Amino acid sequence: MRHWTEGFDDDDADEQLVRPYTITSGRTAPERADLTLITLVTTVPEGTAQAALAVRGMQPEHRTILALCRDSKAVVEVAAELGLPVSLTKILIGDLVDSGQMWARAPRPLAQPGDVSDMTILEAVRNGLRKL
Repeated sequence: MRHWTEGFDDDDADEQLVRPYTITSGRTAPERADLTLITLVTTVPEGTAQAALAVRGMQPEHRTILALCRDSKAVVEVAAELGLPVSLTKILIGDLVDSGQMWARAPRPLAQPGDVSDMTILEAVRNGLRKL
């Protein structure tokens, strides 16, 4: 997908640009507090009742996000691929989660606090830093 500013030169300054907030109907901040940079988002599989909801009023960016997120992606990855600010991407993803077309979840931790592997990693980092 092209970035919204791509293709405009200084000569095009007289032409009106579509500002990012128009994509979100004027919303400038995400309503969902659970969407962080590393929140994983996934498109709901086709054939489920939630995926069959009407998509009227959807922006092209919504459709692109649904296509990108067939496999889990972090919010920040989606923003990078869209070429849009993260805050704008969070608003769009929030729309899709609220409409039941996407799932969002926090990433799974690699280790539980207090695990032996947790201490092994910390000790390796400490030893590496000492060698510097």
